[in-house]
Amino acid sequence: MVEVVYERCCGLDVHKQTVVACLLVPGTGKQPRKEIRTFGTMTDELLQLGDWLAAAGCTHVAMESTGIYWKPIYNLLEGSFELLLVNAQHMKQVPGRKCVFR
Repeated sequence: MVEVVYERCCGLDVHKQTVVACLLVPGTGKQPRKEIRTFGTMTDELLQLGDWLAAAGCTHVAMESTGIYWKPIYNLLEGSFELLLVNAQHMKQVPGRKCVFR
């Protein structure tokens, strides 16, 4: 069983033209509820991402620091959420890391 560290959190898979968000919130029983949505990378779409996360009560957002595509997202979400910028190489060594995104 994975220990819950952040009850309402989101992982972002950032690409040049899309951002795939996997939101985890409390579900029924002990299993979290996952919701996955894809957003574009234009400002209005990133603001929609922020609105969706805020409406769900999300507190923490993690994204990999690959390339430069994370920078506009970070700038728009900064101040609204606790942002975690992670090194992709470090994430590959975390046991159970993929269970969040299945």
